[in-house]
Amino acid sequence: MSDARNPLEENGEEEMEKEEYDLYREEGENTQQEPEEGDRAARRGSQGQEEGEKRRKGMGRRVGAVLEETDEEIGTAPEEAARDPEQDARDSEEDAGDPEEDASDLEESAGEPQAPETTISLENVLASSQSILAETSLETLSSSKEKSQLDGSDTHVPLGDLSSSVEFLGVDQVHSEEQQLDSSDSRPTRKRPTRKRPIRKRPTGKHDVRPSQATPGLLLQERRDSAPWQSESEKRLSYFPSEEDEKEFQPKADVSKESLVSTSSEDTLFQKDEGTTVYPLSMTWWFGWNSSLPVYYLREEKHQVLLYVCAHTAIIYDVGRNAQHHLQGHPNVISCLCVSEDRRWIATADKGPGCLIIIWDSFTGIPVHTIFDSCPEGNGIRVIAMTRDARYLATISDAEVQRVCIWKWTLAASTPACLLELPKEYGFQNYLTFNPTNNKELVSNSKTQTIYYVWNEEKNILVHSAPLLTEKTFNKLVGKFSQSIFHLNFTQILSATKEGKLVVWDVHRPLLSSSSLDSPYIKPCKLVHLQKESITVLTTVDSYIVTGDVKGNIKFYDHTLAIVNWYSQFNLSCIRSLSFSKTPASPPTENSNFPPDCTLKGDPFIVRNFVIATSEAMVYHLTTDGTKLEKLFVEPKDAVCAISCHPYQPLLAIGSVCGMIKVWDYEQKKYLFSRVFEKGLGIQSLTYNPEGVLLGAGFTEGTVYILDAMSLKSESPEPFKYSRGSVTHVSFSHDSQYMATADVNFTVAVYMVVVKNGQRVWEYLARLRSHRKSIRSLLFGVFLDSNESRLLSLGADALLIEYSLSTSYKDHLEVLDIHRTDQGNHPTCMVWYPPLTKELFLLICNTGYKVKLFNSTTKMCRKTFLGPAYGSPIEQTQVLPVKSTVDLQKRHLVFINRDKVGLQILPVDGNPHKTCAIVCHPSGVAGMALSYDGRYAFTAGGHDRSVVQWKINLRALEAMVSLGGEGLTPFYGLVAGGREGTFYRELEDYFYYSQLRSQGIDTMETRTVSDHIRLSELPFVMRAIGFYPSEEKIEDMFNEIKFSEYMDTGKLIDKINLPDFLKVYLNHRPPFGNTMGAIHKSFSVLGFTNSQGKKAIRREDFLKLLLTKGEHMTEEEMTDCFATLCGLNPEGWKSEPAASAGPGSEICLEEELPDEITAEIFATDILGLTISEDPKDPKAPGVAQLALRPSDKPQ
Repeated sequence: MSDARNPLEENGEEEMEKEEYDLYREEGENTQQEPEEGDRAARRGSQGQEEGEKRRKGMGRRVGAVLEETDEEIGTAPEEAARDPEQDARDSEEDAGDPEEDASDLEESAGEPQAPETTISLENVLASSQSILAETSLETLSSSKEKSQLDGSDTHVPLGDLSSSVEFLGVDQVHSEEQQLDSSDSRPTRKRPTRKRPIRKRPTGKHDVRPSQATPGLLLQERRDSAPWQSESEKRLSYFPSEEDEKEFQPKADVSKESLVSTSSEDTLFQKDEGTTVYPLSMTWWFGWNSSLPVYYLREEKHQVLLYVCAHTAIIYDVGRNAQHHLQGHPNVISCLCVSEDRRWIATADKGPGCLIIIWDSFTGIPVHTIFDSCPEGNGIRVIAMTRDARYLATISDAEVQRVCIWKWTLAASTPACLLELPKEYGFQNYLTFNPTNNKELVSNSKTQTIYYVWNEEKNILVHSAPLLTEKTFNKLVGKFSQSIFHLNFTQILSATKEGKLVVWDVHRPLLSSSSLDSPYIKPCKLVHLQKESITVLTTVDSYIVTGDVKGNIKFYDHTLAIVNWYSQFNLSCIRSLSFSKTPASPPTENSNFPPDCTLKGDPFIVRNFVIATSEAMVYHLTTDGTKLEKLFVEPKDAVCAISCHPYQPLLAIGSVCGMIKVWDYEQKKYLFSRVFEKGLGIQSLTYNPEGVLLGAGFTEGTVYILDAMSLKSESPEPFKYSRGSVTHVSFSHDSQYMATADVNFTVAVYMVVVKNGQRVWEYLARLRSHRKSIRSLLFGVFLDSNESRLLSLGADALLIEYSLSTSYKDHLEVLDIHRTDQGNHPTCMVWYPPLTKELFLLICNTGYKVKLFNSTTKMCRKTFLGPAYGSPIEQTQVLPVKSTVDLQKRHLVFINRDKVGLQILPVDGNPHKTCAIVCHPSGVAGMALSYDGRYAFTAGGHDRSVVQWKINLRALEAMVSLGGEGLTPFYGLVAGGREGTFYRELEDYFYYSQLRSQGIDTMETRTVSDHIRLSELPFVMRAIGFYPSEEKIEDMFNEIKFSEYMDTGKLIDKINLPDFLKVYLNHRPPFGNTMGAIHKSFSVLGFTNSQGKKAIRREDFLKLLLTKGEHMTEEEMTDCFATLCGLNPEGWKSEPAASAGPGSEICLEEELPDEITAEIFATDILGLTISEDPKDPKAPGVAQLALRPSDKPQ
């Protein structure tokens, strides 16, 4: 950083520093009188509150003044060179005279000539504004963290780690007591880093900092700045304490003294040492990109650096280093992005709930500002644009009624400076740009309408003009609009159309002398037929107007729309975006090889290098000197649903619906080879065989290919075509003798290896439509008493089917047995449970957030556990491979649900701290694969056309488990109030009351109190505490307890203690309680719509369903149940072994039940439950809760 000081500022600063030192001394004396540290912090906070608004106003004036210098000082170097030195001295005296008028002096100086050494260019202004931007970044990070906590986000890196971001910004962390004091204050925090160039300082009270956090360091630095014994180089504006001050205030960490944002260069980003990750799952690489969004050319001085988007992450990719930096922070898929003219600032926005707008520093990757609640309706942002000098942002929402907003993001504004709602008849605006020479003018267009905007900053209004253009306007077909820009002369606007034409609009701006009622407007003046091909891209560079079309042609026109040059020889597909280098082309030399232009002179056509992105998901770099086209990468253009890892090499196969299979070396991040199948063949599933020699591929139209793993050539002359729908699963047996597939028509097909003419060839064996709903898993296994393969399939119809391969023959697939796995939920996936016990299990997950273990031989449900609950049920899971035999007893599961990937420590026991998850694909996860050594997990995003590589850190997960506690401690947190709460106390009472019941209520014998209850009492205690299991669930609980020690001792268990009972209860109960949603769903299926528009069931139908459907009841059982519910059997049906129904238990159902029963009547009047409509209940978010009325609880 330069130590040069502006001579115009020195005198004024010296007086300000003296005042600041006096203020610090007075405040220090007051502070020393307080005996307690907490009182001192409170005093600092109270003193700073009165000055808060003054500081904000002062900072707003400063930022505005600094940035307003841009328009007037760019290009004024010749005038500044003639600056009179005497005038400088006079200005210096004026500055020293009155510090209070500093803001006005700064604003006025924007229009005055400056000394040569203080010339401010566009880049210098942005560099000076970096300190202001960095100042807001701590506020952004803090508020974003609070926002993510309020939203209950599952991601563990919403905007990067806060402490690490503070370190990047060079901000000292706050004392713990100051943090406590800060927790009661919801105002954002701002800290100012060291500036790149000195600017005028204001007196204390004008700085926009929060007293409870920033005042101590601020005052200490001001004391240093004003100390007479310090040199000029030490008098820099910085808010970091000295070594002595650090001891006094005891900061938590020793961090950098300077802001990384203000001191970084273009090479900083990829020189940072990322260090060891502290998260169980960390993003390391993205394969693919969102070809619907543009690719930006950030820089090319040393390496080509690109910016593009994958799902909810923006990627800065260094082509030369083959390195990626991930800009993480969006909760939804990024919908639009833009960059500043100098490529320093990046703005990204997303669509969906809790949508964000984030501005990033491309030099460091730090988010310098985040805008929350940009769309209160939650629809998100459709398009975004940034001014040439990066001072303002403009956005258009994606709502039905679109809103245009202007944001002063450099002032850390959280609300738009102005907004405008567009009428629906304008159509959905999908392109937006600023006037390069006027920050107050914009243009946007939909397919049918072009809109011109003028921002009146004084009135905070956005005036617009949107003339309707029809075919009658020019008596010619115009076509649908694609993009619009301002003409090079800036007095016209150009709109490109799908018909290859340009609509030229004249911009009419009212004169200053005209009436204030006059508003600017645009008027169509000309229709120019440029070309035959549809224009998809329209932009400007230097003195050219550039177009890209659907045929891959790129054409350059001058300001008169006369063609100058074009590139059509590359046979590219439809141009999606063009991004030119920020570095102008070098003047031609003898060795230059620029192509000639189209003029009669044939002068060299000199233009900047640029990056081309096409609709086929291809990205090219064109070096204009020599016309060298380089293909940077080719990625799938359609959904990616199929991925598979090689069993013993670092290879990843990715299959896309577009028919492309790409194989990567995921350790070197290197593309190896690929194959593109003919049109109409889309890859839906991929699997390597256990030896890694073959790759089985299932296609969307039912074809199955068996490919060589290294060449991707077909192993059989013709593919197999025995499925009528998309092949969703492909699986190989352990010895690669069999291959099985499953398709969307619920059919399982088996193929086998046979020997013909001394060669092993694959042949079709048989297929069977064995399920009624979609097949969720297809597994091969091995029998315990032999080496023969066994095949199992699991369907959404809750059927687990095993096939007999040994007895199957041509066109006949034999079924060995069928078992039902669930009653109220349907299964989602199945894997072999690792041999952690003597018993071999199948692990099955279901939609009820449960993980069940089934005996692999008898198919008996042996254990049920609460599974990971991260917004949606588990959809796919795999056992993580181990690196060595030492790790065989430490196994883990990797799972995916709708939008997240997570880890689970085995053995499963229902402990919620044994799991973690992070958002990987907000629009949905389509598939998952694991590396052979267990170091990486890969997730496919389906329609976001990308695959993420995740590094697995098991030590971090184990640390999380240790923080959750041992024994029953993690389980106590799953009940309301914990161990000391009312619920657990009631559970203890019911537990011991059941012992009294089992011994007889009226017995006169001596009572024996035990730590256990009989197993037969378990369902009664469950129902007493509000969990109503079905008879099948009760049987599962009995089996789980009875056989819990059978494999070790050979004995059955007939009793249970309280800790084990609590675990059984928590693992078997519904994860979100009894909900009205489930009851409404049942009534919508079984009932009819009554006269009030509600779903209802007639009384006679209701009684008939109870007797004939589900778990059948006898008439006696049904009568006893209703007698209890109506209060005729106070002790409950069969609740007392010695009790018998008296004459009062007779009940007439026709009198007790209404003619029509709705869900509300059934829940409240019949079952006696109360409905809680609190969606904020952490135990059951977003659902209505059912609970026993206090008067209805058993006594």
